[in-house]
Amino acid sequence: MDIRELISLDDVMEELGLGPNGGLVYCMEHLEDNLDDWLTEELDNYLDDDYLVFDCPGQIELYSHVPVLKNFVEHLKRKNFSVCAVYLLDSQFMTDVTKFISGCMACLSAMVQLELPHVNILSKMDLVTKKKDLEDFLDPEPTFLLSELNQRMGPQYAKLNKALIELVNNYSMVSFIPLDLRKEKSIQYVLAQIDNCIQYGEDADVKVKDFDPEDDE
Repeated sequence: MDIRELISLDDVMEELGLGPNGGLVYCMEHLEDNLDDWLTEELDNYLDDDYLVFDCPGQIELYSHVPVLKNFVEHLKRKNFSVCAVYLLDSQFMTDVTKFISGCMACLSAMVQLELPHVNILSKMDLVTKKKDLEDFLDPEPTFLLSELNQRMGPQYAKLNKALIELVNNYSMVSFIPLDLRKEKSIQYVLAQIDNCIQYGEDADVKVKDFDPEDDE
């Protein structure tokens, strides 16, 4: 399904004189107004066991300032979909601890708003030249993060740094799964984590292989 069949960002920006962010919010609110009509009709084209992936906009204000995607998720739940949020953080963004914490805060904002099982992915690992630089951020210790933050920021921010690290740690947000599109095992592992969140395939009938007891020694 393609939301551009319902509304186009380019058309909204041209006709209403809005910028990219304002235009996108307008488009998503228009989608929200058509959940029971356009989206429901599109979803009816799929079977009960179909696996759907929704590619959502990356603008953080859609997750932190307006309830559009929250209502979108609730609509899917009412249609008996098992839903999981997959948050992609660009691995090339993770050059130091301050940017890591910033990425975690954006991720946490979406997580709190959507209230869904969450899988955090460090994307574009195939483009990273120095993977050792990222190892400290894949599953870091809170003490390491706090120490690094305090070194990079003034002493007046010590209490704020401690509060941020505790918040990230309490929400188990300091764990990212690296995704390297060149490696099939990496893709399979990420997919397995998502499948586990939505319990995909758990309601399938167990297949039992017939065998002859006489052949069993």
